[in-house]
Amino acid sequence: MNVLILGDRTDPHAAHVGQAVAQAGASVYYCNTQHFPTRIQLSWSPSAHTGTIMLPEGDRLDLHQIHSIFWRSFYGVQVPPLQDAQQASIAHKDALSALRSLMQACPAYWINSWQAYQFHQEKPLQLHRIAQLGVPIPPTLISNDPQAILQFYESYPDLIFKPVYGGAYTQRITPDHLNLDRLELASKIAPVTLQEYVPGTNVRSYVIGAEVYTAEIRSDAVDFREDAAATLIPAILPEAVQQQCVAIAHCLYLEWTAIDWRLTPDGQYVFLEANPSPMFLHFERQTGFPITQLLVERLIG
Repeated sequence: MNVLILGDRTDPHAAHVGQAVAQAGASVYYCNTQHFPTRIQLSWSPSAHTGTIMLPEGDRLDLHQIHSIFWRSFYGVQVPPLQDAQQASIAHKDALSALRSLMQACPAYWINSWQAYQFHQEKPLQLHRIAQLGVPIPPTLISNDPQAILQFYESYPDLIFKPVYGGAYTQRITPDHLNLDRLELASKIAPVTLQEYVPGTNVRSYVIGAEVYTAEIRSDAVDFREDAAATLIPAILPEAVQQQCVAIAHCLYLEWTAIDWRLTPDGQYVFLEANPSPMFLHFERQTGFPITQLLVERLIG
């Protein structure tokens, strides 16, 4: 049985999953997509429904021989430097199109799929879909309109902000951020996601299929990811919220995910985000929840 890890073998989570799958008796391969097309070779025939990928170590895998794929990290592609900018652009687009096509054509079982990864890039749409499920989300505005931002602040004076796409920590809004000159400048660079700050306790739920494992995260930081001293305490979600976890994963095309909640003082669980490739080793060690075991069972099942 062949299991492919999408990511680099030096990544602790990729290596951990790979080692666990290998211990369960499967053959494990790693694919760092940055090595395409310089060190990875692929071929695919849409008419014959056949394809192969040869990895840097020389291993050649037929697409139909890959049983499952664990999505840890997608690094895009990296073409050699070219002096001609147009040629460089064409080469990059060609390489990325070929790789993306092969990934979507591969019949292996994915945790998680290209569709899930793509949907994760559209976080505002994610929030919209979650709200349509009836799951509470914070009042939110995505905007690069200074007047709209100021009006939103008037309605919700306790705000946080973060990138629309991701890649930076959440911060609290201060009066300096709302300086009109600063807003005008920032609005010409990129939109921003604004949300009402939700007081309460950080809660993270890992969802694997129909299994849900949850812990409270004790931290005073606005974004607990910045707090190395944060502590994890296993918790049991109300049955209705557990069902929401499974519904959220299904809605976002996720076989597995980590959902971040804020538990308000009045007992309401407010959805913040669902991650398609969450880190989990620290969580597992702190709580004893069998995340690795469940992932391996799905990858080799």
